[in-house]
Amino acid sequence: MSKNKNLKRAKHHMVFLVALIFGSILIYFLNALDLRKKGVGVVTLERIMAPELNSRRQTLSQGDIEMAKTAWQYFVNNYHENTGLVNSVDNYPSSTLWDTGNYLMALISAYRIEIISKEVYDKRLNALLSSLQKIELYNGQLPNKVYNAESLRMTDYQNNIIGKGIGWSAIDIGRILIPLSYIHFNQPQYTDKIKNILGRWDIDVMTREGSLYGAVVKKGKESLLQEGRLGYEQYTSKMFATFGVDITNALRYDKYLEFTKIYDVRIPFDKRDKEHSNANNYVLMEPYMLDGLEFGWDYFSKEFGYRLYMVQKKRYEKTGILTAVTEDHLDKAPYFIYNCIYVNKKKWVAIDESGKIHNDAKILSTKASFAMNALYHSEYTAKLIGKIQSLRSNRGWYAGIYEKSGKINSALTCNTNAIVLESILYKKEGPLLKVIGSKKKG
Repeated sequence: MSKNKNLKRAKHHMVFLVALIFGSILIYFLNALDLRKKGVGVVTLERIMAPELNSRRQTLSQGDIEMAKTAWQYFVNNYHENTGLVNSVDNYPSSTLWDTGNYLMALISAYRIEIISKEVYDKRLNALLSSLQKIELYNGQLPNKVYNAESLRMTDYQNNIIGKGIGWSAIDIGRILIPLSYIHFNQPQYTDKIKNILGRWDIDVMTREGSLYGAVVKKGKESLLQEGRLGYEQYTSKMFATFGVDITNALRYDKYLEFTKIYDVRIPFDKRDKEHSNANNYVLMEPYMLDGLEFGWDYFSKEFGYRLYMVQKKRYEKTGILTAVTEDHLDKAPYFIYNCIYVNKKKWVAIDESGKIHNDAKILSTKASFAMNALYHSEYTAKLIGKIQSLRSNRGWYAGIYEKSGKINSALTCNTNAIVLESILYKKEGPLLKVIGSKKKG
């Protein structure tokens, strides 16, 4: 190994040890900003947030515990003991890096809710961290986007073994950094393993001029593409900032910000849409609900997330259609959709990654219903939870209910069940990552 490479890895170790100090400064900075100073007309938070913001911690009911146990059953059924990985989709031995982050969140949540023992938690976490220490990296730099959950081999999304991999996703890596940071600062017995994992990663190659970049391989040729749109970009950037990486543009909410009015609510969106950037500017709950559950929001995500909640509630009031929309797996083609409040100048459409519209695939999302109920705890979110009670199975929670047919979307996924667990933990303890100073269960 070259001297320069050794120095770079040593630098990553040192930066990680002080990461959350920078993180606390970052969160303070984000909370201190005010979009009104930038002339984009955001209403003051005090006036619109107070009525339905759930700031109360709750004692979990037996019903909450049973719902959490249903979600955990997914991770019992889809666990690979030899690697410590969990399938992204039920009975399919493949795991994306994003879903590895989801699984870590589910594992932490199940332990803190006390539906698994410390022995189970430690055994599973040690197995997964050991695998992350030794997985092959794309180009020797960063984790591949997806791995075979049984063999740890790099694959494509169809689980075909690809010797050189298919590239990395900065957004996915930002996701997994969040639970790894939580574990590092609350359970120091795992510090060495986490340092070893991150010491192998070349974090710096994921950013250019303060923005996030992923590596994409097509026909054997690699290219770097900017990743993330409003909400996703800022949520996944927060942990990169703690590593001293320049993500100044990725953290900015105002750089590409526009608004559109739906049901008299001004909805934020990213003006870099399909027409202008060859990427879709999804407006949905995913990044905002995760930011709330894990970080407790910053000024912008708190404001924007609440607006998305309000417009979904208003849609129900106008149409009678219970609405909780985000990205989700399906049990039929195209198998994954982005169910959007707004995207590419269109309102209330579901699209696939290519931008093709699939409105017959619009669903009431299980995970969005749980997250919105945890975060806002309103009469409306209680209706959402009541509606999805039929989606429990002995293998976990199904992904949702099709709007048009009323049929169950029987997709069973790591993503859905992890967010169910995170949402129930939030009811008990509030945001998972309180930056510094909150004593956690070891």
